[in-house]
Amino acid sequence: MQIASGEICCVLGTSGSGKSTLLNMMAGLEKPTRGSIHIRGYNIAKMSERQLARFRQKFIGFVFQSYNLLPTLNALENVSLPLTFRGINKDIRDKRALKMLEAVGLKQHRNHKPSQMSGGQQQRVGIARAFVSNPPVVFADEPTGNLDSKTSKEVMQLMVRMAREHHQTLIIVTHDANVADYADRIVHILDGNIERIENNSKREVIS
Repeated sequence: MQIASGEICCVLGTSGSGKSTLLNMMAGLEKPTRGSIHIRGYNIAKMSERQLARFRQKFIGFVFQSYNLLPTLNALENVSLPLTFRGINKDIRDKRALKMLEAVGLKQHRNHKPSQMSGGQQQRVGIARAFVSNPPVVFADEPTGNLDSKTSKEVMQLMVRMAREHHQTLIIVTHDANVADYADRIVHILDGNIERIENNSKREVIS
């Protein structure tokens, strides 16, 4: 399977099909028992944990189903976290994080902690965090799994718009065919095997 730079690709399958395992291997969180995974010319399957950590800091962003925000940090601090790991000056990272919060419509919530925000707002913070360092590749694992249908649509439109604007590769793992409609291509997976890969003629157009 190959995913092009700037492509929005969805891995679609039922629970237990192996889609999250595939995502974890593509993101370097798990090592494959055989085969190889190449991102931007690097075979990440052969990297050490230290090398993988540096690689993810530089090239990868994550959007999680359960948001994975730190409860003791406010929205601005959660979004700026990837920039902290890069050693970027606080003034610069706060400015970039605030700009991202504005982009996802949450500038006024910058001082709110996760417990003070709705699920949709928390996921928007998670999206801002994933995109704040402008990574070439963003992985989203069931990004709408805990959201209602209206909020799910808003979250998907937001992620797709941001990926398109910055020509980032977005790889979404989901069991929801409605989410898959936003992708350029859909990879159908069952029992750990790719059944088929289809170009998505129903792709949602995001204005």
